[in-house]
Amino acid sequence: MTGGLHLFLSIAIFIPFLIAIFIPFIYKRVPNRNIGWFVLVVPVLLFLFLASHIPTVAEGKTTIHTFRWIESAGIHFTTYLDGLSLIFGLLISGVGSLVILYSIYYLSEREALGRFYVYLLLFMGAMLGVVFSDNMMVLYVFWELTSISSFLLIAFWYHRKKSRYGAQKSMLITVTGGIGMLAGFVMLQSLTGTFSVRETIQVIDQYTGEGLFIAAMSLVLLGAFTKSAQFPFHIWLPDAMEAPTPVSAYLHSATMVKAGIYLVARFTPIFGGEKIWFYAICCVGIFTLFLGSFNAVRQTDLKALLAYSTISQLGLIMSLIGLGSAATAQGMSTQSAIFVQATFAALFHLVNHSTFKGALFMVVGILDHELGTRDVRRLGGLMAFMPVTFTIALIGSFSMAGLPPFNGFLSKEMFFEAMLSLRGLDLFSLGAWGAIFPVIAWVASIFTFVYSMIIVFQTFFGEHHPERIERPAHEAKPGMLIAPSVLATFIIGIFFFPNLIGDYLLRPAVKGLYPTLSNVESMIPAITVWHGFNTALWMTIGVIILGVVLYWRLHSWKGIYTAAPMRLNLDTMYNGLLLKTEEGASSITRFYMTGYLRDYVVYIFTFFILIVGGVFFTNGSFSIDLSNDAPIAANEYIIIFVMMGASIAIIFAKSRKTAIILNGVLGYAIAILFVVFRAPDLALTQIVVETVTTALFLLCFYFLPEWKMEKLPKPTKLVNGLIAVSAGVIVTVIALAAQGNKLFESVSVYFENAYDLAGGKNIVNTILGDFRAFDTMLEVVVLFIAGIGVFTLIKLKAGKEERDVEDQ
Repeated sequence: MTGGLHLFLSIAIFIPFLIAIFIPFIYKRVPNRNIGWFVLVVPVLLFLFLASHIPTVAEGKTTIHTFRWIESAGIHFTTYLDGLSLIFGLLISGVGSLVILYSIYYLSEREALGRFYVYLLLFMGAMLGVVFSDNMMVLYVFWELTSISSFLLIAFWYHRKKSRYGAQKSMLITVTGGIGMLAGFVMLQSLTGTFSVRETIQVIDQYTGEGLFIAAMSLVLLGAFTKSAQFPFHIWLPDAMEAPTPVSAYLHSATMVKAGIYLVARFTPIFGGEKIWFYAICCVGIFTLFLGSFNAVRQTDLKALLAYSTISQLGLIMSLIGLGSAATAQGMSTQSAIFVQATFAALFHLVNHSTFKGALFMVVGILDHELGTRDVRRLGGLMAFMPVTFTIALIGSFSMAGLPPFNGFLSKEMFFEAMLSLRGLDLFSLGAWGAIFPVIAWVASIFTFVYSMIIVFQTFFGEHHPERIERPAHEAKPGMLIAPSVLATFIIGIFFFPNLIGDYLLRPAVKGLYPTLSNVESMIPAITVWHGFNTALWMTIGVIILGVVLYWRLHSWKGIYTAAPMRLNLDTMYNGLLLKTEEGASSITRFYMTGYLRDYVVYIFTFFILIVGGVFFTNGSFSIDLSNDAPIAANEYIIIFVMMGASIAIIFAKSRKTAIILNGVLGYAIAILFVVFRAPDLALTQIVVETVTTALFLLCFYFLPEWKMEKLPKPTKLVNGLIAVSAGVIVTVIALAAQGNKLFESVSVYFENAYDLAGGKNIVNTILGDFRAFDTMLEVVVLFIAGIGVFTLIKLKAGKEERDVEDQ
């Protein structure tokens, strides 16, 4: 593809950011309830644009566009559209469109809707930047933008303590992982010499034996695991559910938590085939699957239940990608089809999960919005009052449980087949351990079935208790039902026509993940609804039978969740670590923040003496050459001794006025020294500044109480004197060493030709006005901003005083 489409792909990433800039201005001019309709246009247009690329991508073509940026560092804004990024781009824009439509009816007009949609657009643009960026540094920038924007969205109801806590928790964990990922990217660049993902894939085979390769792999996985809520970093996701339901439906089912999945898939051609990569992803993924499904059953808040189910489903997808990464391992060519099919199943379930989990989040939001509660203990018998909501919940829950005729059944069967293939597989010395994976997958699927039944039967069946809910049960407005109904339609439609997605989206994505694997096209399976009575189907039948029994007897075995002490969990460890960190930081801060300026000056100069002096001493840089220096005249000696005398006299001054006058003597002596060195501009500036500061000092100190000389112990005086003399000696010696050891031509030589370069006869003015124009302009801008801040504070204080007068 050529021309404008390439360019528009790069521009498309910034469209949400550009619209977000104008939202505050538009928000003031349109009715509050209509701002959502304006924002809805953005993801719809992006979805249509990306959908237009489906035929091209299905043919195996890619779209690449590059803006040259930082040439010296190899950082360029390169966008790359292939099958993998297209899947994520369609999810980001498609689910984003439905979420915004849903939010129009979900959020009250009294909410700060302008702020909400600004945050949502920032997140949408950041996610698009992550999946379309080829340059690792650019990808990292967008990666951290997703953390920042999700922090703002989770804390949207900032007046709630739990919202602030959840936002902080997600920010700390995901940003920490992101910093590790950045270090991994830098290591990869130091190995390969490029930040481009595509170029790294082409040359990485030369560096797999390097020590940095394993370190880079581990750090990239750290970033992926933290973002996708994999064990042990999954603890942030349940607390993030304090966000408004549209945010949960978007960030925590379809987009943000899938960023880690995308990262692992995108870097599989780089790290795939490595034993550590395989074991780390498979083991962490399968354990996260079990842990999430097991903990979901114990939840009584439907949103928390969906949070843990999301953790579980992300573990399922991650384990499949880990298994698929072995396709390029040495000696696995005869079994590559098994691993390619695992990757195909991972991407298929990723799409399916976005549909049924997005629909379920919206259903829970409807229940909370209409009834005022999400607690399953207070719900029941709602099928008669909310038939449409019940139908959507039934479709989403049964799909999540892996039952036909819903799309989750198809990808779950493929998941079982992939796990079964590990039995007895001669892969990375797996051996008999491979039989554990299908067992864990089967047990986790049973718990998945149980919590799916909880959503349906404990919410919509049974006896209805109107006294337990805050508002009378009734169906939601039609507008709120549109988005989840569309997702429910996709759930059923994908089941009956799975190969539309398989052929046009999943197949090209899988081929892109195995650029070095021959005949990968023939290894990609066609999706079929009926596989016959194979082992995977018998596992599903077992899941249904045991799941029904466990759900029926739930009250008799749910007590196992209280067997372990509550303090023995990762949340308690996180809170304890955070508390200890805060206490430690407070102790350190109280130690050095004494409130005395003298102590802070001591810290600064001591650090300067130790670091700068130590470096000069260890490097032997204290060499001084005075042979080329000009002789010092008698009048210059006089001025210098006057300055020295004034400086020493300030220390022994017994009144503020005397100290200020001596400080003025020092300043005017410097001005005289400028005159002697034929720098009248500097001398004039020094005289003006010294006059103004001296006058201001006198004016300020006039209103201060009488100054009492501070009586310091002799040891303190000796230490202060030693520090002062040492700092002065080091500065003097450094200046003399720099003067006598010129390694390069002086920078001033360039500016001596100021008239020819800039048309100015005065070098100082030319430097300030031309050579340093941007710097000077920014200094003025800083002063302007400071002035605005002072003016704002004055106005706020004046406004407060006026309100206080009115209250009286």
